[in-house]
Amino acid sequence: MSDFQPQLTKRFETKDGHTLKVFLETGGYASLKNLFAKKPAEIIEEVKASGLKGRGGAGFPAGMKWSFVPQNTGKAVYLVVNADEGEPGTFTDRFSMLYDPHLLLEGIICASYAINCHTSYIYVRGEFVEQINRLNAAIEEAKKANYLGKNIQGSGFDLEVYVHRGAGAYICGEETGLLESLEGKKGQPRIKPPFPAIVGAFGCPTIVNNVKTLSSVPWIVENGAAAYAAIGTKESPGTHVFGLSGHVNQTGYWEMPFGLPMMEFIEKYGKGMKGGKLKAVIPGGSSCPVLTAQECADLTLSYESMRDHKTMFGTGCAIIMNEHTDMAKILKNLTHFYRDESCGQCTPCREGSAWEDRIMKKILSGEATTKELDLMLEIADNMEGKTICVFSSALAFPVRSFIKKFREDFEKYCKPASVAVLEKITAN
Repeated sequence: MSDFQPQLTKRFETKDGHTLKVFLETGGYASLKNLFAKKPAEIIEEVKASGLKGRGGAGFPAGMKWSFVPQNTGKAVYLVVNADEGEPGTFTDRFSMLYDPHLLLEGIICASYAINCHTSYIYVRGEFVEQINRLNAAIEEAKKANYLGKNIQGSGFDLEVYVHRGAGAYICGEETGLLESLEGKKGQPRIKPPFPAIVGAFGCPTIVNNVKTLSSVPWIVENGAAAYAAIGTKESPGTHVFGLSGHVNQTGYWEMPFGLPMMEFIEKYGKGMKGGKLKAVIPGGSSCPVLTAQECADLTLSYESMRDHKTMFGTGCAIIMNEHTDMAKILKNLTHFYRDESCGQCTPCREGSAWEDRIMKKILSGEATTKELDLMLEIADNMEGKTICVFSSALAFPVRSFIKKFREDFEKYCKPASVAVLEKITAN
């Protein structure tokens, strides 16, 4: 860590770091020399060898995803940037677009060249007005300096980039729902297969990548796969912009290599717990299964450690909760959110999310029995993996983990089932 040099946040605190002038002065667009000296297939292999995983949550290897794009089909190929960032507890991509938009553009150029794409769209969450303005200004700067447009830097490669403003729907963070929205339709996920790499935007081969995924690519192209793979851990190479929110003395985001222990992250970067001892951690956005304080004792910020602890790395933005946190109230916030954001296309998700939220409301009002906690678990089992996209699973994971790990927080609101039966008999 002592000799670590930031890759993704190096210009965040630099005056005018979002401008082309400062970007070039600090090494921006330097990767293009290596990029255009190689064949597109060589760039894909380089990214594969680096081990770069998609930073949007799924963690799928980026280079492998690019290799799925069929070539010479006679159809256009598109690159779409998922800059929606609607996952609760997640707040880092917006700073990348605000403070270093040209790095994202450089990554788009690298990825587009690799997959033979000449038109790219940045799908940005509609509320990110300042980020949208910064991106559009950066695109204009890049076009004037011939880093975008026709025959980029004399390479013979053409690329146009457009910013598309979304309407603030969480479901449009799912790549096929995003593509539907991009095409002007209602943002509802598509059945897969076919996958977007084969049939994506406008019926053409399409790659959808997250902001930080693409922003990581220029460093790989410039410095090589081996140098990138040497950072972090074996299964989680490179760096990431990790976020902290909740009951810590210092919230924020920090770029660092993968592999830091979670407790060290909280103590060193979060300046310790606020208001009490650690009770629970949601490690990477609200859809990740929650972890207890005991489980966090040997947890590290890496894909493999999250997997071993039966949760997910997700977006890498952790939500920290102290010992005074009422987990039932937290879960009620989540069920309300997922009920509200369900697109309604699939019955298990549409009805299941509403049902879970109604039960949580009943629990907090003191009208439920302990049997209804078991019913919530049963509903979650019938939601997970039963729908077109993973939205219903994204609610099933927290429901199951919250109730199983912190059942006492829920039971304090519930009547024992036997008492409820007796009350019913007495009333009759």
